[in-house]
Amino acid sequence: MIIHIVAGGPTERIPKLEHSQTDNVIWVGVDRGVSYLLKQNIKPAKAFGDFDSITSQELHDIKAQLPYAEIFPSEKDETDTEIAVNWAIEQNPELIRIYGGTGGRLDHFLGNIQLLLKGLERNIQIELHDIQNQLYAIREGSYTITKNETFPFVSFMPITPHVKGITLNGFKYPLEKKHIRFGDTLCISNELEVESGTFSFDEGILMMIRSRDYHPLS
Repeated sequence: MIIHIVAGGPTERIPKLEHSQTDNVIWVGVDRGVSYLLKQNIKPAKAFGDFDSITSQELHDIKAQLPYAEIFPSEKDETDTEIAVNWAIEQNPELIRIYGGTGGRLDHFLGNIQLLLKGLERNIQIELHDIQNQLYAIREGSYTITKNETFPFVSFMPITPHVKGITLNGFKYPLEKKHIRFGDTLCISNELEVESGTFSFDEGILMMIRSRDYHPLS
């Protein structure tokens, strides 16, 4: 089972969703993301939010089409997206993807990055996707990575204060047992030179970003 969460970020940053509709995907809408899903003719299985970023007519339509939508007060301890992620984790899926979680307000974006760590605690991969980027959080270990022509750039950024023993093989800029700390930019904007490369590190948590340059018509 895969859970796709569509949050309330700028819709122009959300990639086309029709390619992601498969039988094993459960859709979840968050705040303005609920309206976006309905406009894409996708009926979410769950809907969460305080819905303070949509019109009264849009909220009326959501209540009519999704009587099970869970409406929360604006003043609360968790963001709407965190509420959705907490629910998704309890379903024990193999993967959670978040759309509409980047762009717009930086505080929400940075908060959504931190939500990636919730998946690590339960061994569930959580990803942030938009039209230019795919973000993941990864614990120490050894991994294989394949070339992706759509997202050719690969960056690694430490989430923990230190990440030790990074080794990159098959990359344009290889590394051997390098230590980096929070704030270093050494591992930003690399590229694979082979179809399948490897990376590993001994200690810490990395955020891996697969990205591409922005092209308005793409």
